[in-house]
Amino acid sequence: MAYRKTPAEIRRLEAVREHLITCATSVVAEVGWSQASVTAVADSAGIAAGSVYQHFPSKAALAVEVFRRAAGREVDVLGEVLNGPGSPVERLSHGIEVFARRALENRGLAYALLAAPAEPAVGAERLDFRRRYRALFAEVVREGMAAGLLPSQNGEITAAALTGAIGEVLVDPLGAPAESTTDELLAELTAMALRCAGAPAT
Repeated sequence: MAYRKTPAEIRRLEAVREHLITCATSVVAEVGWSQASVTAVADSAGIAAGSVYQHFPSKAALAVEVFRRAAGREVDVLGEVLNGPGSPVERLSHGIEVFARRALENRGLAYALLAAPAEPAVGAERLDFRRRYRALFAEVVREGMAAGLLPSQNGEITAAALTGAIGEVLVDPLGAPAESTTDELLAELTAMALRCAGAPAT
Protein backbone atom coordinates (compact mmCIF):
# COMPACT_ATOMS: atom_id res chain seq x y z
CA MET A 1 0.00 0.00 0.00
CA ALA A 2 1.44 3.35 -1.01
CA TYR A 3 2.41 5.75 1.77
CA ARG A 4 0.13 8.77 2.04
CA LYS A 5 1.11 11.90 3.90
CA THR A 6 -1.12 12.86 6.79
CA PRO A 7 -2.90 16.26 6.76
CA ALA A 8 -0.60 17.43 9.56
CA GLU A 9 2.49 16.46 7.57
CA ILE A 10 1.15 18.19 4.46
CA ARG A 11 0.56 21.37 6.47
CA ARG A 12 4.05 21.19 7.92
CA LEU A 13 5.64 20.76 4.49
CA GLU A 14 3.59 23.64 3.08
CA ALA A 15 4.66 25.86 5.97
CA VAL A 16 8.33 25.03 5.39
CA ARG A 17 7.92 25.73 1.66
CA GLU A 18 6.33 29.11 2.34
CA HIS A 19 9.09 29.94 4.82
CA LEU A 20 11.69 29.08 2.19
CA ILE A 21 10.04 31.36 -0.37
CA THR A 22 9.93 34.21 2.15
CA CYS A 23 13.59 33.74 3.05
CA ALA A 24 14.63 33.39 -0.59
CA THR A 25 12.81 36.61 -1.44
CA SER A 26 14.72 38.45 1.28
CA VAL A 27 18.02 37.01 0.09
CA VAL A 28 17.33 37.99 -3.53
CA ALA A 29 16.40 41.52 -2.42
CA GLU A 30 19.69 41.78 -0.55
CA VAL A 31 22.20 40.17 -2.92
CA GLY A 32 20.47 39.61 -6.27
CA TRP A 33 19.71 36.44 -8.20
CA SER A 34 23.29 35.40 -8.96
CA GLN A 35 24.37 35.32 -5.31
CA ALA A 36 21.13 33.92 -3.93
CA SER A 37 22.51 30.40 -3.69
CA VAL A 38 20.64 27.47 -2.25
CA THR A 39 23.09 27.54 0.66
CA ALA A 40 22.39 31.23 1.32
CA VAL A 41 18.66 30.62 1.30
CA ALA A 42 18.98 27.56 3.53
CA ASP A 43 21.12 29.52 6.00
CA SER A 44 18.51 32.27 6.08
CA ALA A 45 15.75 29.72 6.67
CA GLY A 46 17.74 27.90 9.34
CA ILE A 47 17.73 24.53 7.58
CA ALA A 48 20.26 22.32 5.80
CA ALA A 49 20.87 23.10 2.14
CA GLY A 50 19.85 19.59 1.15
CA SER A 51 16.43 20.15 2.71
CA VAL A 52 15.67 22.87 0.15
CA TYR A 53 15.60 20.21 -2.55
CA GLN A 54 12.76 18.43 -0.77
CA HIS A 55 10.59 21.39 -1.79
CA PHE A 56 12.20 22.64 -5.01
CA PRO A 57 14.00 20.46 -7.58
CA SER A 58 16.57 23.16 -8.38
CA LYS A 59 17.72 26.69 -7.59
CA ALA A 60 16.00 27.79 -10.82
CA ALA A 61 12.66 26.40 -9.65
CA LEU A 62 12.96 28.28 -6.36
CA ALA A 63 13.97 31.48 -8.17
CA VAL A 64 10.99 31.23 -10.51
CA GLU A 65 8.61 30.83 -7.58
CA VAL A 66 10.15 33.84 -5.84
CA PHE A 67 9.78 35.92 -8.99
CA ARG A 68 6.20 34.81 -9.62
CA ARG A 69 5.11 35.61 -6.07
CA ALA A 70 6.82 39.01 -5.88
CA ALA A 71 5.96 40.15 -9.41
CA GLY A 72 2.45 38.81 -9.05
CA ARG A 73 1.85 41.05 -6.05
CA GLU A 74 2.94 44.10 -8.04
CA VAL A 75 0.73 43.21 -11.00
CA ASP A 76 -2.23 42.73 -8.65
CA VAL A 77 -1.67 46.10 -6.96
CA LEU A 78 -1.33 47.89 -10.29
CA GLY A 79 -4.43 46.15 -11.61
CA GLU A 80 -6.47 47.23 -8.60
CA VAL A 81 -5.48 50.87 -9.17
CA LEU A 82 -5.96 50.85 -12.94
CA ASN A 83 -9.38 49.21 -12.54
CA GLY A 84 -10.38 51.35 -9.56
CA PRO A 85 -12.32 54.61 -9.25
CA GLY A 86 -11.59 57.74 -11.25
CA SER A 87 -11.25 58.60 -14.91
CA PRO A 88 -8.91 56.52 -17.09
CA VAL A 89 -6.31 59.30 -17.07
CA GLU A 90 -6.51 59.65 -13.29
CA ARG A 91 -6.16 55.90 -12.86
CA LEU A 92 -3.20 55.77 -15.24
CA SER A 93 -1.45 58.56 -13.37
CA HIS A 94 -2.15 57.03 -9.97
CA GLY A 95 -1.18 53.54 -11.09
CA ILE A 96 2.23 54.67 -12.32
CA GLU A 97 2.85 56.60 -9.12
CA VAL A 98 1.85 53.64 -6.94
CA PHE A 99 3.97 51.20 -8.94
CA ALA A 100 7.05 53.44 -8.85
CA ARG A 101 6.67 54.33 -5.18
CA ARG A 102 6.40 50.67 -4.20
CA ALA A 103 9.54 49.93 -6.21
CA LEU A 104 11.48 52.75 -4.54
CA GLU A 105 10.36 51.59 -1.11
CA ASN A 106 11.80 48.10 -1.73
CA ARG A 107 14.72 48.87 -4.02
CA GLY A 108 16.64 45.62 -3.83
CA LEU A 109 13.68 43.44 -4.70
CA ALA A 110 12.39 45.87 -7.33
CA TYR A 111 15.76 45.91 -9.07
CA ALA A 112 15.82 42.11 -9.02
CA LEU A 113 12.36 41.97 -10.58
CA LEU A 114 13.03 44.62 -13.22
CA ALA A 115 16.62 44.34 -14.34
CA ALA A 116 19.10 42.30 -12.30
CA PRO A 117 20.95 39.59 -14.24
CA ALA A 118 19.18 36.29 -13.77
CA GLU A 119 19.15 32.77 -15.15
CA PRO A 120 17.04 32.06 -18.24
CA ALA A 121 14.06 30.68 -16.32
CA VAL A 122 13.67 33.96 -14.44
CA GLY A 123 14.23 35.91 -17.64
CA ALA A 124 11.34 34.07 -19.25
CA GLU A 125 9.10 34.93 -16.31
CA ARG A 126 10.16 38.56 -16.55
CA LEU A 127 9.01 38.68 -20.18
CA ASP A 128 5.69 37.08 -19.28
CA PHE A 129 5.04 39.63 -16.56
CA ARG A 130 5.95 42.49 -18.89
CA ARG A 131 3.12 41.24 -21.12
CA ARG A 132 0.77 41.34 -18.15
CA TYR A 133 1.76 44.93 -17.37
CA ARG A 134 1.26 45.86 -21.01
CA ALA A 135 -2.23 44.36 -21.00
CA LEU A 136 -3.21 46.44 -17.98
CA PHE A 137 -1.88 49.67 -19.50
CA ALA A 138 -3.45 48.90 -22.88
CA GLU A 139 -6.89 48.50 -21.33
CA VAL A 140 -6.80 51.81 -19.47
CA VAL A 141 -5.50 53.58 -22.60
CA ARG A 142 -8.39 52.12 -24.61
CA GLU A 143 -10.81 53.34 -21.95
CA GLY A 144 -9.24 56.80 -22.16
CA MET A 145 -9.74 56.88 -25.91
CA ALA A 146 -13.34 55.70 -25.60
CA ALA A 147 -14.03 58.47 -23.08
CA GLY A 148 -12.45 61.08 -25.34
CA LEU A 149 -9.71 61.79 -22.79
CA LEU A 150 -6.85 60.41 -24.89
CA PRO A 151 -6.20 60.81 -28.63
CA SER A 152 -6.72 57.94 -31.04
CA GLN A 153 -3.69 55.63 -30.96
CA ASN A 154 -2.60 52.02 -30.94
CA GLY A 155 -3.15 51.16 -27.29
CA GLU A 156 -0.88 48.12 -27.44
CA ILE A 157 2.06 50.15 -28.71
CA THR A 158 1.49 52.88 -26.13
CA ALA A 159 1.25 50.24 -23.39
CA ALA A 160 4.51 48.62 -24.53
CA ALA A 161 6.21 52.04 -24.54
CA LEU A 162 4.93 52.78 -21.04
CA THR A 163 6.04 49.42 -19.69
CA GLY A 164 9.53 49.77 -21.09
CA ALA A 165 9.96 53.43 -20.19
CA ILE A 166 8.82 53.07 -16.60
CA GLY A 167 11.25 50.23 -15.98
CA GLU A 168 14.10 52.07 -17.70
CA VAL A 169 13.51 55.26 -15.72
CA LEU A 170 13.52 53.35 -12.43
CA VAL A 171 16.62 51.20 -12.97
CA ASP A 172 19.25 53.76 -11.97
CA PRO A 173 17.30 55.28 -9.05
CA LEU A 174 16.77 51.82 -7.61
CA GLY A 175 20.53 51.62 -7.12
CA ALA A 176 20.72 55.05 -5.48
CA PRO A 177 20.42 55.87 -1.76
CA ALA A 178 16.87 55.79 -0.43
CA GLU A 179 17.02 59.45 0.54
CA SER A 180 17.24 60.57 -3.10
CA THR A 181 14.51 62.85 -4.47
CA THR A 182 11.67 60.32 -4.69
CA ASP A 183 8.81 62.82 -4.99
CA GLU A 184 10.47 64.72 -7.82
CA LEU A 185 11.21 61.48 -9.66
CA LEU A 186 7.63 60.27 -9.28
CA ALA A 187 6.26 63.56 -10.59
CA GLU A 188 8.56 63.51 -13.63
CA LEU A 189 7.86 59.84 -14.35
CA THR A 190 4.10 60.32 -14.15
CA ALA A 191 4.23 63.41 -16.37
CA MET A 192 6.31 61.54 -18.93
CA ALA A 193 3.86 58.64 -18.99
CA LEU A 194 0.87 60.93 -19.49
CA ARG A 195 2.65 62.71 -22.34
CA CYS A 196 3.35 59.32 -23.91
CA ALA A 197 -0.36 58.48 -23.79
CA GLY A 198 -1.30 61.91 -25.13
CA ALA A 199 -3.08 63.20 -22.05
CA PRO A 200 -3.55 67.00 -22.11
CA ALA A 201 -1.28 69.00 -19.82
CA THR A 202 -2.88 70.09 -16.56
